Amino acid sequence: MIIKFEDLFLEQFNMILTHISKDKKYAAYTFKKSIQKKITLLKEHPLMYRKSYYFDDKSYRDLIHQGYTVIYKVEVKRILILEIFKWQNR
Repeated sequence: MIIKFEDLFLEQFNMILTHISKDKKYAAYTFKKSIQKKITLLKEHPLMYRKSYYFDDKSYRDLIHQGYTVIYKVEVKRILILEIFKWQNR
């Protein structure tokens, strides 16, 4: 199974990392690595996170990490990483 990152996710993720790095560069680095590790695990276990709160479809899932939600969609041969946001900002 392959993982594909949508442009919206990449834009949001870069904005989050930029914001975190203004205060602590190392915190941004560790945040990035920990999210990447969880996303990589989806290749083996695509349904490991809960059904999305934001979509009425079991193929959409919510990966929660340090107050951020990563919404992804499980398809037959790939996982689409759609967006990332703070739950308060949704």
